[in-house]
Amino acid sequence: MSRRSEALAVRLAQGAAALVAYAESLTDAEWKLPMKEGRTVGVVVHHVGNMYPIEIQLAQALANGDAIAGLTWNDVAKVNAGHAHEQADVDKATAIKFIKENSAAAAAAVRSITDEQLDRANKVSLNSDAPLTCQFFIEDHALRHSYHHLARIKETVEAARAGQAAASR
Repeated sequence: MSRRSEALAVRLAQGAAALVAYAESLTDAEWKLPMKEGRTVGVVVHHVGNMYPIEIQLAQALANGDAIAGLTWNDVAKVNAGHAHEQADVDKATAIKFIKENSAAAAAAVRSITDEQLDRANKVSLNSDAPLTCQFFIEDHALRHSYHHLARIKETVEAARAGQAAASR
């Protein structure tokens, strides 16, 4: 294991742990709050866990020197919509367990990537066929994902809490 892959794995695990900790603090009503894009907080929490295997598979393709071809943001939107439909009633315990398991597996996979593999670059169709390194892809997808959604979840929950506080005055 390289120091770089270990550092990436640690940061990925930290993001997942932060999301889990916040999710565990939510009330049942907050878990069911709709977010701006239409999915509930709970569905988005589960979504992060759902995407780890896919994001790691794509990073491993880059690590092996393969391009990521033919994958579009429309494809991602379809996966997300299908997931939202299938997991509309996901409970907190299930989603949290799912994130913990999948983030641990993702971190382990990242730890197995060598420095040479982290530096490999190839075309990524999601990014206009820009030649991105495996490390960048890990940072921009599997690592960033939990942080991104945690920020959006906090915005949603805090706005709801502020609305409730204003209504109770």
